[in-house]
Amino acid sequence: MPRQVFFYDPPERFVAGTVGEPGSRAFYLQASARGRVTSVLLEKTQVAALAERVEELLDEVVRRSGGSTAVPAVAPSELIDSAPLDQPVEEEFRVGTMALAWDESVDRLIVEAQALIEIDPDGDPDEQNLFEDDENGPPMLRVRLSGAMARVFAKRALELVSAGRPPCPFCSLPLDPQGHVCPRQNGYRR
Repeated sequence: MPRQVFFYDPPERFVAGTVGEPGSRAFYLQASARGRVTSVLLEKTQVAALAERVEELLDEVVRRSGGSTAVPAVAPSELIDSAPLDQPVEEEFRVGTMALAWDESVDRLIVEAQALIEIDPDGDPDEQNLFEDDENGPPMLRVRLSGAMARVFAKRALELVSAGRPPCPFCSLPLDPQGHVCPRQNGYRR
């Protein structure tokens, strides 16, 4: 079966968002353009890692260009998107691997999120070739962003990750509203 690629070049909107309450939130990447919306599920740690790497890559582009690039040093306030995810959130796939690249010829950041695929090591040998054959690979979300849009995405994603449950001052694990068994306090509930 041919690979399904959800391609946005450029998207009208590309954001990280959540569904649910802190402690039981589901994290999504959502791209939209011309009435089409694609949502993919991922882990909180993947959102944090993606946002941090986007920031690092953009900082490197600015550094290498000597400041002569169109990439802003910070997220432009007029582009900040604080709206919730577009509803209904319909998951296309769960993200397994992600990749970033900078296309210097058009000054665009490319974000790829590929579906998580579980392969049985003793299973069908054709499954092993799944990753070698691009046209038959797992589903993928591919987005091309301007430097400004990438900065805005990273800012929102980092704020989203930090907006979860507050950390315990002793062990740094998240505090639950009903209490927290702190390993640094010999198991006493805080």
